[in-house]
Amino acid sequence: MISRFLPSTVRRLLGVDSTAPRSVSRAAPPSARPASFTLIEQPGALTALLAALDRVDEVSLDTEADNMYHYKVRVCLLQFLVDGEVFLVDALAPGLDLEPLWKRLAELHLVMHGSDFDLRLLHDRCGFRAKSIFDTMLAAQLLGRQRIGLAALLEEHFGVQLDKDGQKANWSRRPITPKLLDYACLDVWYLPALRDLLTRELAALDRLDWLDQQCTAQIEAGTSGFAPATEHDWRIGRSERLRARGLPVLHAVWHWRETSAERIDTPPFKVCNNDLLLDIAYAAEDGQTEEAILAQVNLGKRHDRLIGSLSAALHAGFERDPETLPRRPGRDTNRRSLTQTELARLDRIKEDRDRIAATLAIEATLIANRAQLAQLAHAPAALDDVLLPWQATLLRSIPSLQPN
Repeated sequence: MISRFLPSTVRRLLGVDSTAPRSVSRAAPPSARPASFTLIEQPGALTALLAALDRVDEVSLDTEADNMYHYKVRVCLLQFLVDGEVFLVDALAPGLDLEPLWKRLAELHLVMHGSDFDLRLLHDRCGFRAKSIFDTMLAAQLLGRQRIGLAALLEEHFGVQLDKDGQKANWSRRPITPKLLDYACLDVWYLPALRDLLTRELAALDRLDWLDQQCTAQIEAGTSGFAPATEHDWRIGRSERLRARGLPVLHAVWHWRETSAERIDTPPFKVCNNDLLLDIAYAAEDGQTEEAILAQVNLGKRHDRLIGSLSAALHAGFERDPETLPRRPGRDTNRRSLTQTELARLDRIKEDRDRIAATLAIEATLIANRAQLAQLAHAPAALDDVLLPWQATLLRSIPSLQPN
């Protein structure tokens, strides 16, 4: 039950449990903004945060990364709200050993918003796994909120407007501006109050256990980190329609983009988008010459810097034999196309799922996504293996999943 992870203020409010932890984040912020914060960018300064963490069982956490500005994403800033105090940790500060922080944090309950990316990032880069979480975005989804972003929820419930510039900021740039530090504080300042508000609404609908299951699944998903690169990542978008010359050209220019992005340390999408790569590949497929294709390419501000290497990659693609490309992975022997009977069952399950979701006023894919529906259409008896308990309970009695 998620109730065992709730702070004492919420447990008493709900009458769930009278056991109080040593200390927890305050139920509501004492003011619209924190009066001050502690910026940790020197090795010795981490002691204050570790001491604060030793006094609590719960902490609000957020992270800022540089995935919009660098080839390999890094954790740039960590934001903590600990018993009413805000701590900002410069994760890029030289000489700052964060290992003691990860060990202590792994013992605490975390209040977060939209934790999926953060948990994957912290696991991949820092080896961190959360003990338990309360994700306010997941809570908002289970309440059927249409706007589930933190900025939207803070505006709706507290009349707070977050500066949108913070969402697009380069968090790897130093020094961090006072404006961005203020933005970073607000990302955690309201989380306990938002959690308490959403908890009351979930309790009224008897959906706290749903959130507990969703949060546990989110932690498990986070331990898988980000998908590792494979030799088939270049097969993007509409590439399955390419034949002959188009495939080796796409293979060549996709790898050109990766190499270029890594060399100039920028995200691949800032070199060029997938549409451009596919346009080049389809132009080659249609018989256009290298010169004609290059004449139509515009690489923006980096055009003069990159057009030469793109030309070389395009030429290599034209010269390559399609038969030498990495073979598509073979069909998974455990997967097969659905039969007509199973396709009909899929449609019926989907209709039932949509009807139930509409009754509950939540997004239908929260109950089961399309891939899960296909699994159930093939093997209805696998309901409890495919879905979380709360999801399976909702669908268990629908006619389309009953034994024949």
